[in-house]
Amino acid sequence: MSTITQIQPLDVPSAIVQRRSIKTFKTDPIAPELLKQLVDLTVAAPSSFNIQDWRIILVQDEAQKAALSAASWNQKQIIEAPVTFVFAADSSVGEGDLTPVFETALATGAWNEGTVNYFKNAIPQFQAGLGDKRREYAIKDAIIAATHLVLAAESLGLSTCFMNGWIEDQVKEVIGAADNPDLAIAVLVPVGYAAEPRLNPGRLPLSNNVSVDRIDNPYVG
Repeated sequence: MSTITQIQPLDVPSAIVQRRSIKTFKTDPIAPELLKQLVDLTVAAPSSFNIQDWRIILVQDEAQKAALSAASWNQKQIIEAPVTFVFAADSSVGEGDLTPVFETALATGAWNEGTVNYFKNAIPQFQAGLGDKRREYAIKDAIIAATHLVLAAESLGLSTCFMNGWIEDQVKEVIGAADNPDLAIAVLVPVGYAAEPRLNPGRLPLSNNVSVDRIDNPYVG
């Protein structure tokens, strides 16, 4: 029986409430079909103009994991977890060939021909107009996809940890992108089975950081 059929997936609210950042993982492997499901749910994320400007690298090889850990201040969760998703952001997307997206959108009826023709011109123009913001926009899209991953993983009985402690040039070297100036590293996410309990560290009162209409008008719930 596959891992997927053994798990009753959590609903989205339950996965959000239950999820915690896990720093210690079992070395148990993730079944290939479960990993494929995670990938599919991750790339279902939205992105600006649907350009999907993330580049996701699944680091699973032991030598690659060791090198990635070394590029991340030797954090052990990369070594322990069976796979770490490296979310890179490609600021050159939009200039390339988006034909597969256009063809799918036409086939499903999501976009009509007029919309596709508009996007063929609008996307490269918009991207060019972003200037220095292109990197930022691509990173935002990659982070949205990473959030899909962590919630999908939690729903399917796995655990994750957003990692922002790494040296970008070294991570790019590990994934074979050292010479790509258009690629930025957004976040690293180890995925596996938790070897520690999920404990709630608490949240600030809503009035501390949620407002209504203006930042000086706290939301009290």
